[in-house]
Amino acid sequence: MDLKLRPGKREDADVLAKLVNYAGEGLPRYLWEQLAMSGQSAWDVGLERARRDDGSFSYRNATVAEVNWRPAGCLIGYEISSAPEPIPDDMPAMFVPLQQLENLAPDTWYVNVLAVMPEYRNQGLGSALLDFADTCGKQSLRSGMSVIVSDANPSARRLYERHGYVEKARRQMIKEGWQNDGSSWVLLAKSFGGNSTI
Repeated sequence: MDLKLRPGKREDADVLAKLVNYAGEGLPRYLWEQLAMSGQSAWDVGLERARRDDGSFSYRNATVAEVNWRPAGCLIGYEISSAPEPIPDDMPAMFVPLQQLENLAPDTWYVNVLAVMPEYRNQGLGSALLDFADTCGKQSLRSGMSVIVSDANPSARRLYERHGYVEKARRQMIKEGWQNDGSSWVLLAKSFGGNSTI
């Protein structure tokens, strides 16, 4: 298998939208449906967001795993401040538990999206992307790594635990109209050693 990691490109928008939706267990598509204007589909919104130059979900923030020159997976992540901002009163209720958990992992590099296309799973791509995420965290001088998973996704949890992540906290999901088997969001984190805040 010829595996290469490279920066995302605007033309990756279609595969990035699919991968973000896989990682979010359908929550992104649900949100895109709420944002769709007349004549727009949820996927139109997802593609538009993937193609933009700014925002957390943008091709510019993605690292793409290519297998034999085909996009097969992606990583999107960012640094969490050592002093997280208070949660604004107007934050949509669905996001409050997620933000609460992020705020419990200050000074970490947060794995926002890690996903692999179904046909490329169980071939080591997730581990390769997580190793690269560790490199990003260390280069940014963070104290460790963090990620949030659904309690209904044991395979994702096993992957992170194999890479040293442990459960730190959990919060009950607020689903509104989103259909998902989970009941809680789970914060997993690991320290790089030294004086960790996690």
